Amino acid sequence: MRTNFSLEQLQDQNNKACEEIFRKCVHCGFCNATCPTYHLLGDELDGPRGRIYMIKDMIENQKKPTENIVKHIDRCLSCCSCMTTCPSGVKYMHVIDYGRNYVEKNYQRPFWDKNIRKVLSIVIPNHYIFRLAGFFTRFVKPFKFLLPKKIKNMVALMPTNFPKKKLKDKKVYPVRNNETIARVALLTGCVQKVISPQINEATIRLLNRHGVEVVVPKKIKCCGSLNHHLGKEHSAHEEFKNNILQWHDEYSKGGLDAIISNTSGCGTTIKDYGFVFRGDGELKKKAKKISELTKDISEYLTQSLKLNFKNINKNYKIAYHSACSLQHGQKVHTEPMDLIKKTGNEVVEIPDGHLCCGSAGTYNMLQAEIAERLLKEKIMNIEKIKPDIILTGNIGCITQISIGTKIPILHTVEIIDWYTGGPKPKILSKL
Repeated sequence: MRTNFSLEQLQDQNNKACEEIFRKCVHCGFCNATCPTYHLLGDELDGPRGRIYMIKDMIENQKKPTENIVKHIDRCLSCCSCMTTCPSGVKYMHVIDYGRNYVEKNYQRPFWDKNIRKVLSIVIPNHYIFRLAGFFTRFVKPFKFLLPKKIKNMVALMPTNFPKKKLKDKKVYPVRNNETIARVALLTGCVQKVISPQINEATIRLLNRHGVEVVVPKKIKCCGSLNHHLGKEHSAHEEFKNNILQWHDEYSKGGLDAIISNTSGCGTTIKDYGFVFRGDGELKKKAKKISELTKDISEYLTQSLKLNFKNINKNYKIAYHSACSLQHGQKVHTEPMDLIKKTGNEVVEIPDGHLCCGSAGTYNMLQAEIAERLLKEKIMNIEKIKPDIILTGNIGCITQISIGTKIPILHTVEIIDWYTGGPKPKILSKL
């Protein structure tokens, strides 16, 4: 793609990075073939190629975003499916992120839209506020029909009952009966630790059982991806910086073999810290190290540990949903399935598994109609293969898919924990 940035514009590192990405695009359209929103809407501007054109024109010519441009940018899921199919290696994720930042700085959103996004950016990353919001939502839900449409969607999706944690909060979860062979930090997440604490508990048990000490730095709350994808650059970067400094301090003092993410949406963002701070003299090296240390839990289990699987006389037909942020964002696809196969269960990929379920962070709240259509397609494809269980590696996907089906859905690590000596997941008690 031809570009016409001025030399002055190219002094800005983000403009320069985007210009290099734009130049790689050869207009082939392969990206549209796998884009969920183009698949549903059939509009060139709702595909990656169209969005690239819009963002390039807007940034290059320093145009103010129009309502139409913002609409099409907001409709992007950031699923990164286009990056998997692009033959030219176009890093679309960096273009769409910069486009959102540009919109946030140069566009005045309507009152409701602006304030809903502001509330989401405050509530979701803070697990204390999130829990409190869930409590108050109990009283609001019976009257949700009185609320504006977008707020009604948020209220409908907000959980109101939170399971109790079984493990106490600690900074360090030491290995008890085995020799310690490694030390890792675990990102426990903001929403996940509230609505599904059993995922972190299964992760800690599994790692401890196989000789891995787990560290959970208390000052790390959120990976920053939610604000990052809302275009709230300043808030996101403050969260990024905090995490980089906390983890790097732990790495320097106590040593870390890896930083483990069991929420693939978070992992994709953390692995990109090095790019985000590539021009920051103080944080550049630290950010790069943190990105290098970060592994999805399935990656770490596959590459670094020899798991001790138990003979459990119970086999299931398992549908594996490969979360977009894992298969497209991190290029981790076969590792989770290989792990599940070692349990002796049958693993089946979901038809059209490259397409998003519609969760995508806050997408199912802000773009509810598109998210609902994507969910229906996902459920239809899951039910075609008639599984006993659905497994995935992302809390957003678990929450979204569970809305549309009664088939039990779990995090991959919960099954691996059970089949290596941990407790049977409660949701499977009736199977």
